[in-house]
Amino acid sequence: MTRAGFVALIGEPNAGKSTLLNRMVGAKVSIVTHKVQTTRARIRGVAMEGDSQIVFVDTPGLFQPRRRLDRAMVAAAWGGAADADVVVLLIEAHRGVTEGVERILEGLADIGKGRKVALAINKIDRVQSEVLLALTKDMNDRYAFADTFMISAEKGHGVQVLREWLAGEVPEGPWLYPEDQIADLPMRMIAAEMTREKLTLRLHQELPYQMTVETESWEERKDGSARVEQIIYVVRDGHKGIVLGHKGETIKAVSKAAREELTEFLGRKVHLFLQVKVRPNWLEEAERYSEMGLDFKDGA
Repeated sequence: MTRAGFVALIGEPNAGKSTLLNRMVGAKVSIVTHKVQTTRARIRGVAMEGDSQIVFVDTPGLFQPRRRLDRAMVAAAWGGAADADVVVLLIEAHRGVTEGVERILEGLADIGKGRKVALAINKIDRVQSEVLLALTKDMNDRYAFADTFMISAEKGHGVQVLREWLAGEVPEGPWLYPEDQIADLPMRMIAAEMTREKLTLRLHQELPYQMTVETESWEERKDGSARVEQIIYVVRDGHKGIVLGHKGETIKAVSKAAREELTEFLGRKVHLFLQVKVRPNWLEEAERYSEMGLDFKDGA
């Protein structure tokens, strides 16, 4: 009997959700950086385990929202959890029960009704076993988790055990996606995320949160390659200079890194062209939100 269902990974920013998703799916689907709040859309990755298809909803990190974009991201995270069959709360072993984790536990009181919620304690290699045991007890005293898993998403420890458990928990039913499909995001969006990741890694200032990337055109060429044009939107003229870099060095390096990754991901040649445009109000434009898979109204 086949099984298929949605699993939402929730947690604070930087808890390791994207790393865990990529490890589960076995391919790089969600953007992974060391900056917080980089996952904006509910990217789904599909993992096969035995006769089960597990569709992961990778939610933006849950944090205290201050701006419209923040509010839309937090709404998307809770929306992803509310739509899922199983929820996995990911916390960091060395950080323990933070204020953010306490807020998420309060939210789970509602969202958790009628669905199984598992606890995954990540980055277990950073603490002693007695700390882990105390944290496990503390968390399970606060919420009735269906099960608790000790993992290292980065190193892969414990991930297979969690995946097998999830495979048994998703509902019986037909598969939701063709077997060879790993993400339901259109390629244009994945390509934009790859470029944004490269920008985020290169520009360590506040800038990345005031910047978005959109794939403007995607042309399949006769020789099997793809021509991809993208626009990087920034809010100020000064930001444009930062993205371009001295003599265009930054944008060239970003373009090269994104093109190489996209070429590897697609398994064929990609011609990537980047443009930077100043758009002062993009954070208030509904269209930009739908490009990111978010609902503009959620930010109100």
